[in-house]
Amino acid sequence: MRNTSSRFRLLSGLAAWVLLAPATIIAAPAVQAAEAQVIDFDIPAGTLDAALIAFGKQSGRPVAYSQDVVAGLRSGGLKARLTPEAAIAKLLANVPVELRHTGGGAMVLKRFAIPVIYSSPLEDPISPLLEPVAPAPTEVAEVVVTGSLIRGQSVGASPVVTMSRDDLDRSGRATIADMLTELPQAFGGANSGDTSLTNSDTTGGNASVATGVNLRGLGASATLVLVNGRRMAGSGLKGDFADVSGLPTAAVDRVEVLLDGASAIYGSDAVGGVVNVILRKDFSGAETRARVGVAEGGGALERLAAQTLGATWSGGHVLASYEHYHRDSLASAERDFAATADLRSLGGTDRRLFYSRPGNVLVFNSASAAYVPTWAIPPGQSGVGLTASSFQAGVVNLENQRDQTDILPEQRRDTVYLAISQALAPNFEVSADARIGRRSYAYALPGSVANLTVTSANPYFVSPNGAASNVIAYSFTDELGPLRSRGKSDSLALSVGADIDIGRTWRASFYGAYAEEVSRRANTNRLNTRFLSEALGSIADDPATSYSAARDGYFNPYGDGAANSQAVLDFISGGYIRTRYASQIKTVNAQADGVVMALPGGPMKLAVGAQVRTEDFQTRTISMTSRATPTKTITGPFRRTVAAGFAELRAPLVGPDNALPGVRRLELSLAARVERYDDVGETRNPKIGVVWAPSGAVIFRATYGTSFRAPSLPEVFEPQDAGAAFLQSGSTTKLVLLRYGGNPNLKPEEAKSWTAGVDYASKRWPGLKLSLTWFDTDFTDKIGTPVYDDIYNVLGNAAYAPFVQTLDPNNAADQAKLSALLATTTSAGLYPTNAYTAIVDGRNVNTGGLRIQGLDLSARHRLEALGGRVDLSADLTYLIDYERQLTPTTKWVSYLDQAGQPVDLRARTSATWSRGPWAASAAVNYVDDYATAQGVAIDSWTTLDAQLAWRPERDGLLGGLAMALSVQNLLGADPPFYDSPQGVGYDPANADPLGRFVALQLTKRW
Repeated sequence: MRNTSSRFRLLSGLAAWVLLAPATIIAAPAVQAAEAQVIDFDIPAGTLDAALIAFGKQSGRPVAYSQDVVAGLRSGGLKARLTPEAAIAKLLANVPVELRHTGGGAMVLKRFAIPVIYSSPLEDPISPLLEPVAPAPTEVAEVVVTGSLIRGQSVGASPVVTMSRDDLDRSGRATIADMLTELPQAFGGANSGDTSLTNSDTTGGNASVATGVNLRGLGASATLVLVNGRRMAGSGLKGDFADVSGLPTAAVDRVEVLLDGASAIYGSDAVGGVVNVILRKDFSGAETRARVGVAEGGGALERLAAQTLGATWSGGHVLASYEHYHRDSLASAERDFAATADLRSLGGTDRRLFYSRPGNVLVFNSASAAYVPTWAIPPGQSGVGLTASSFQAGVVNLENQRDQTDILPEQRRDTVYLAISQALAPNFEVSADARIGRRSYAYALPGSVANLTVTSANPYFVSPNGAASNVIAYSFTDELGPLRSRGKSDSLALSVGADIDIGRTWRASFYGAYAEEVSRRANTNRLNTRFLSEALGSIADDPATSYSAARDGYFNPYGDGAANSQAVLDFISGGYIRTRYASQIKTVNAQADGVVMALPGGPMKLAVGAQVRTEDFQTRTISMTSRATPTKTITGPFRRTVAAGFAELRAPLVGPDNALPGVRRLELSLAARVERYDDVGETRNPKIGVVWAPSGAVIFRATYGTSFRAPSLPEVFEPQDAGAAFLQSGSTTKLVLLRYGGNPNLKPEEAKSWTAGVDYASKRWPGLKLSLTWFDTDFTDKIGTPVYDDIYNVLGNAAYAPFVQTLDPNNAADQAKLSALLATTTSAGLYPTNAYTAIVDGRNVNTGGLRIQGLDLSARHRLEALGGRVDLSADLTYLIDYERQLTPTTKWVSYLDQAGQPVDLRARTSATWSRGPWAASAAVNYVDDYATAQGVAIDSWTTLDAQLAWRPERDGLLGGLAMALSVQNLLGADPPFYDSPQGVGYDPANADPLGRFVALQLTKRW
């Protein structure tokens, strides 16, 4: 375990430098006089790191060490009257740490050359894991690495990326969500704030602007997110992904990302991989953290404040952490590429809508089966006294739908985390933790638009063609303002567990966990279409309302300016939608692991266990958008029970004791899991892994396994419905009836995953480590809504023919089917039935599939240069294939390098120079060029991040202080231009709109 927070030691800035020059003399004033001093030491048992911090405080003696030296080690504590020399000798008596005294009297610690636990082959050299070494005084505590159920010290077959506390701080990001989405293996996709606000998330399932992790582009629902190994409750309108934006940054110890299918270990959702966020536990003292940041131009002001307190004692610990985070919204007007939907100045298309003010008179064109703007209502007039000749034939008024909107939402989060453990006996330990959080958000969306049917019942009615009624495309943004959304997501996670040593090498673990997320959202400032019809005079005055058009005024749709009184506008803007959805997961888990037998290559280890899990989901909606009274809709509660049994075996066939030429290590791992769902049936998933080390510098590894994702509860049980919608078809829009809802016939998605890789740790250059991984995933029966995923290209695209039924206005059967569907929807009566051109099926279905293949390359190098230490790193992901099959009968189509889809190459390289209290780092992020579906090129995107950090080598007030000045996108590079149909000039799936962002962070360890 790494805990790289600031440390109490006089020479804290030399910690990493000591690794490279452990025998260097460290100055320590006045230590000669201190050597004979006798001190009453009172150091509680706990982590060795905490014990050394207490020793430094009580003795005043400088101790220098790297966090790698003490990682995973514990101390029995000390309560005695001793000299500092004798005291530290006792603290280190039974741990694999070497104490060196420098000529100046300071103390330097170095780890003995024994096998060390690593979760990734690249974290440290491989050779110590392979070469025979002298036995250590005590064993390093065994840990469980993400991707395995077995405690152990060997590197596994699956690729794992570990991000430490220091990695998060050096990244310059404020949240775990920001750091995870920066991974080259992650794809932005639909589950982020700006994809929701730019309408790029066509499913509308992330109205709470949560942030999901989408590994490999397989979907956020196919990436399993754990916290301390426990499942999070689902987020979004379907509860099908985990929201990482609500996790507290200050409480994070490290994050482990498994880049391989792992349903054999964890069950459902672990198709693209697993993200395990491990929160702090063993922590002694106090840590205060504060951060402020702002984007260029003043937008997205960010504030963070956190306080962590912890204590350790013999056999136990307690920790409490609170964090507050607040980021202001970023208005679309703050970014040139998002301020207006007219993208011609950027080299694009005018994407403004003909739903405008003043509006446009539409005429139904039977040839194109669409309403076409034919006359423009003249601008600069009050809408009174118009004649037929006042209208402008062949002219179209256009509206900037991005006006008054946000491109990033306001986010506010408060989180409390508590953790405690206690050994009740030498072989029995109990633990518990709780995480409580509230995330609030607010944002503005484009205002209401509507097609108004105006008749002579309206006193302002004027027809440019003499018709008895006209349809006017109208925007209400000027009069009513943008749509406003506000909401909050409350999360709760509780876990209680026990670990029991049951004899010999076996340990049993039990835990019960509860996770809940309750989200509430209010969408206000909406148009109520029934009230509008009343104000237009299209329907008679409703006695149920307090409004009378004849008395209070009719709505005038012909003006440009103050054409309507505030009383009229207040009446028609009384619409709202209030939504509440709640997701719950309850888990009981029991497992045991230990040594089965001794093999020539080492001990064969086995883990077995069982789990029972219940999942609940419910939504409640109250809407006031098309009726005189609120409509309340409750779906659920939906519930399922899942029972699982699982096992994992690790067999070291060749190890140090029976190594052969060309086979220094050979290990086989097998895992299997069976899950039975009470609604969608049973799944069985195996996994096999092989690790082979032909020498002390090279390791080859490979895995094969099957994974699955069970459909979310709403995907199965959500009621089916339909509504009127206008979809683009070429240069026109067509009215369709769009169906949506659940599907009780869904079955789990299935996937087959392969990985193969090689890891190299140079003996000639000890700081050089390289890793290459090939991955291949074949995802079948994928659950989705192909229509919503590509809603702007559905009409006219033959690939979507199975989901589109074209309607003939003269066909009685077509009209009867349409009428029957309309009768059950709120769209009934909005438009004549012969105006509908198609029925489009957007319900959940098991689609054909998704295939991906690619390479991950990672490199690390550490060297001495420029008078200090230099750490170099590079991470690159290259996608070879990214193909979709919309239905089982359609052909496979490549979506790689298309707008809104994964790009073939993403990379991040960094360099950090450190010397004494100073550290400077720079990182380059790269996204390769790609194109639109029509073949229009989109440039590559390169951004530079930089950070300057200072940790003063002083005691007293400055002791334990760390300061960091970070700049993301230092050069202020705008995202590459994309002529998006949504009217923004960038691709939210592959870039972000934040721009240059400067942040100052202070951390103080007390």
